[in-house]
Amino acid sequence: MRRLRPNFCSAPVVEVARGLLGKLIQHKEVLVRITEVEAYAGSKDSASHARFGLTSRNAVMFGPPGHAYVYLCYGIHHMLNVVAEAEGRGAAVLIRSVELVSGVELVEQRRRQSPSPKWLAGPGKVAEALGLNRSHNGIPMLSPSELGLFDDGRVPRLVAGARVGIDYAKRPDRTRRWRFADANSASVTFERKLTPNRGSR
Repeated sequence: MRRLRPNFCSAPVVEVARGLLGKLIQHKEVLVRITEVEAYAGSKDSASHARFGLTSRNAVMFGPPGHAYVYLCYGIHHMLNVVAEAEGRGAAVLIRSVELVSGVELVEQRRRQSPSPKWLAGPGKVAEALGLNRSHNGIPMLSPSELGLFDDGRVPRLVAGARVGIDYAKRPDRTRRWRFADANSASVTFERKLTPNRGSR
């Protein structure tokens, strides 16, 4: 298992999103594998937090690529994103679902549930399993830190579909196939809306 190279997240956000599938996230004792992601392409993407420009909430999105953007959704669930593209672009990849690799006892305590195929399918479940909150916002994930991105050579089987929960966005952005998942994993949300990937539109 090796940490992702420092420039991994500097590529276009859709490329980064596809590339993150199958990679590993480690936070202290917990290690998970990424099984589902969504790409958000900055201020021109009406589904993105960056659509209104730089704010105190989304400032990390406009910072260096490879940093964690962690926000609180509806005052309940924390969400983990990985900043992508060049600094100032406001692009990020939402980590929607993962599979647990190690740390099961700790995750059982945090989730208060026994493991199941859909145990960590959903972005709120991801942050909960990893023990993340707003204090982890801005942590660099591609350099030595408590929160890191790693590769162990696993190759996912890519499927794609429209992003979820963005009814407020403009129609072209609502229909972009920027949600990517590993068809080999059961830890994925809304499988019926995913089909083999044939591009990034």
